[in-house]
Amino acid sequence: MIHNPNNYRTAGKPLDEASKVMILVHGRGGSARDILSLSNYIQDKDFAFIAPEAEGNTWYPQSFLRPMHDNEPYLSSALEVMASIRARLQSDYNFKLPQIYWLGFSQGACLMLEFVARNAMEYGGVFGLSGGLIGPDDTPRNYEGSFSNTPIFLGCSDIDSHIPKTRVLDSGRIFEQMGADVTTKLYPNFPHSINEDELNVVNLLIAGDRQTSAVS
Repeated sequence: MIHNPNNYRTAGKPLDEASKVMILVHGRGGSARDILSLSNYIQDKDFAFIAPEAEGNTWYPQSFLRPMHDNEPYLSSALEVMASIRARLQSDYNFKLPQIYWLGFSQGACLMLEFVARNAMEYGGVFGLSGGLIGPDDTPRNYEGSFSNTPIFLGCSDIDSHIPKTRVLDSGRIFEQMGADVTTKLYPNFPHSINEDELNVVNLLIAGDRQTSAVS
């Protein structure tokens, strides 16, 4: 295995005391420590946060828009890390799926969104910031399972040089078809970064205030 599933950091409440857990997935060149800083912006204080770290701080070497085999064996190893973290939260800490939340940025958002699409279940929430499903436009999206109204938020700049807005919108439509309650927001002329409004939407969705946050 290229990526080590035991290489992770935690923040927030201890895992054995928290009623909710958020898996935070960093982007290319980022780190577990970097992405964990977002925990300071989550208003709900019942969360534990866990952030795996990629070998060499990169989950896979090429663009997420390339054919999937171009990013192997790194991509499969990265997806195994996502599965391992989720399994550990369920088995060692007894988190139920609706208590598990996902948040990723950039390459981490793409990886996380691809994982949850392949493992569609009723999670607490899924927040993909500057990301979309992996593979070229003609990739078959024969995902199975249902999100059972899981709130999914996709936020991105409309001119992001790494993430085409069409991929963000297409990913949102696929998640809707799989039974998710999807909120998609494109931010005009915004850089490739996380903004205050995105974090506000995340907090509203965690609080269950879907009407306030639902701006497509």
